[in-house]
Amino acid sequence: MPTDHSSSPRPFALVTGASSGIGLELARECARHGHELLIAADDPRIQDAARALAQTGTEVSAVQADLSDLAGVDRLLSAAHGRPIDVLMANAGRGLGRAFLDQDFEQVRRVVDTNITGTIYLIQKVGRMMKLRGEGRILITGSIAGFMPGTYQAVYNGTKAFLDSFSFALRAELKGSGVTVTCLMPGATETEFFERADMMDTKIGTEHKDDPARVAKLGFKALMDGDGEVITGWQNKLRAAISGVTPAGVLAERHRQEAAPGTAEKQN
Repeated sequence: MPTDHSSSPRPFALVTGASSGIGLELARECARHGHELLIAADDPRIQDAARALAQTGTEVSAVQADLSDLAGVDRLLSAAHGRPIDVLMANAGRGLGRAFLDQDFEQVRRVVDTNITGTIYLIQKVGRMMKLRGEGRILITGSIAGFMPGTYQAVYNGTKAFLDSFSFALRAELKGSGVTVTCLMPGATETEFFERADMMDTKIGTEHKDDPARVAKLGFKALMDGDGEVITGWQNKLRAAISGVTPAGVLAERHRQEAAPGTAEKQN
């Protein structure tokens, strides 16, 4: 029988993509700030993450589920056992490098279904309940990648452009409802993302990246402050600003230099 936490005074947070990287660090921030946790990922290491997080003294439940599939999202939500979710961190995401025409379409579709379809399905399900209660906080992990054409990451950058835009629109729709929406927009971060996306022979895959713990700390603070967005790191803020005034064709060419296969060997 599941433990009944319905009367717990501690807030309840659901964090996806929490087996490693930014998602795990977001979950740690929640634990540090007194939240009980339901965490999820498609990686079996989510159970290891739950054990590590439980050492903070908070209650943690973990679900291994494919969040590119609506049934996987439903299974995750059922694990909440009807408990109101105070904080939703929709962080699950997948990347895919190399030229679009060379990619396997099943992998392409999984990126789209994880980053967009499963994410917005989860947000709609949880967001409706938050709106009915008149309170709640939603953090969506977008990216500064959404500001630029992603040569050799065309599908991934396209999904992040969708999430960045979607976040601002949803925030505006929920104005005055008691529910806030925050878009976390990091740049390249030191996670397993580039290895899993088959990008370790690229310049961006091998260069210095941001610390996921710092990214999560800034994201959590922005969420708690009710901010609409947070771009982590001054270099990323600069890149975001430049992308707003630079022609798309120029941005696409710059991205080619960062993400084209074989560019890692050109570094000194």
